[in-house]
Amino acid sequence: MNRTVSYRWRLREIMAEHGMFRVNDFIPHLADRGITLSTSQVHRLVSGTPERLSLPVLAALCDIFDVTPADLIHTTAANAVRTTATGDGGPVADLAGLRPARVRIRPER
Repeated sequence: MNRTVSYRWRLREIMAEHGMFRVNDFIPHLADRGITLSTSQVHRLVSGTPERLSLPVLAALCDIFDVTPADLIHTTAANAVRTTATGDGGPVADLAGLRPARVRIRPER
């Protein structure tokens, strides 16, 4: 059975809970922990959902906000639902009975 896994990046929410609403307020906290990122990199980290994240950055984020990685990354997993061509999830119809009848074309007289 296939599973569908998704995640939601919650850094912006956690920043807001701690009274940080600007990227420039956040950069010094990273620098205190030895993480040097450009303003644009931090902006992408805050406003987007990263596909890759280094463990030192993740550890620094957890330390800054006193959270766990599970607080920063909300994951969900569910069984994949298999649908039919009709999309109703019901059984697939027997197509053998739906074939057209063979016809013979005769020339005009």
